[in-house]
Amino acid sequence: MANPGCRVQKVDNRMQGSGDKTSNTDSEVEVDGLPVVRPNVAGIDLGSEKHWVCAPRVDGAGREVEQFGATTPELERMVAWLKKRKVESVAMESTGVYWIAPHEVLDRYALEVVLVNTRELGRVPGRKKTDRVDCKWIQRLHSCGLLRGSFRPKEQVCMLRTLVRDKGNLVAEAADWLRRMQKSLDQMNVRVHRAVADIEGVTGMAIVRAIVAGERDPRQLAKLRHPGCHKSAEEIAEQLSGHWRADHLFSLQQALRMYDAIQERIADYEQEILRKLAEMEREECRGQEAPKLKNPRKAKTIRNRGQEPMRQALYRISGVDLTGIDAIGVETVQAVLSEYGPDLSRFPTEKQFISHITLAPHQPMSGGKPVKKKKKRGSASSRVAAALRMAARIITPQQHGPWSLLSQDCAAHRSRCGGLCHGQEARHADLSSAAMGTALPG
Repeated sequence: MANPGCRVQKVDNRMQGSGDKTSNTDSEVEVDGLPVVRPNVAGIDLGSEKHWVCAPRVDGAGREVEQFGATTPELERMVAWLKKRKVESVAMESTGVYWIAPHEVLDRYALEVVLVNTRELGRVPGRKKTDRVDCKWIQRLHSCGLLRGSFRPKEQVCMLRTLVRDKGNLVAEAADWLRRMQKSLDQMNVRVHRAVADIEGVTGMAIVRAIVAGERDPRQLAKLRHPGCHKSAEEIAEQLSGHWRADHLFSLQQALRMYDAIQERIADYEQEILRKLAEMEREECRGQEAPKLKNPRKAKTIRNRGQEPMRQALYRISGVDLTGIDAIGVETVQAVLSEYGPDLSRFPTEKQFISHITLAPHQPMSGGKPVKKKKKRGSASSRVAAALRMAARIITPQQHGPWSLLSQDCAAHRSRCGGLCHGQEARHADLSSAAMGTALPG
């Protein structure tokens, strides 16, 4: 890149035959003098229909801008264009979902991709806001080493993450249809949720299926109780007398069918997740079994839920059995490993990992008061944080260790303010990091 000293140079960029709706001429001010630490880099301004790319010229004298479409052939042409200019790294904004396809294509051709937070880049002043100027601005900042990339796991972990997230959506959808079943039962005054602790349990689902099949006798329904139920058959039968309206029975039948159909899809996702985990096994862990859990009750619960194969598969990709930590179940381990992978080397310290998953985020202050920040919804950090917070809340006060301290603090704070205890979790997040951060090798 030419560097005519520390001076301001006005450049008139005329676009020939381009489809930029903002302006046919971009007047920008380039500030020369910042040291270029990476000359062979490019910047991309993403859009829904076209992408603007800025990269060094083939002869190395200055930069040039090219426009590409958003289709796959156009992305392939963009890669060839970048390869011809010997580009090693590409920076782009994380704009909506538009970055996903270019990122995956560039990654497949072994180009380093720096995914930049849109908010951080948008705060940088000094240029006119157009697509053409934006890509040049991104390339300039990237060449000077001023851009910081967002965390994105490896490709295999991304594929596993997609499966786990989609399965989670199905689980939430199944819970919604379960709620509709309970609503239909309540409207008929059939109090299954009072007869059993969990309508989704063995006894609850057996009663619901019998009602859909045509059984109306409360005593016959009560005989379906599991031997482990706390209530007697007489106590259960007392709650199962209803008026059996036809419309509510039909709604109950349809909700049960939808619930069963979703459970079949969840089982398919479970099998695909196990297959993907088998591809990610560590060489030293192939064929090995996870160590037996010291808590026999927890081991029995995992077996009863059919989660033992998943526990073994997660052990073989991480090299450690994270379910051995108090309150950490198979679903929690699956959430952590599917979002971040078994390699946490991107986080040099435990504090940085805990901060990234927003268990102990930086709290900006202004005038001695905390400044409210927008929550990151649906991101990897928020999903893992929700899983770990849930694990901290279910631990009993009688259990000892860092998780019990976090759980007790959460309970005490909720009793005082009636809300979620983010502040107390932040205080003791370093305790949970000792359990999570040091457990994963690498």
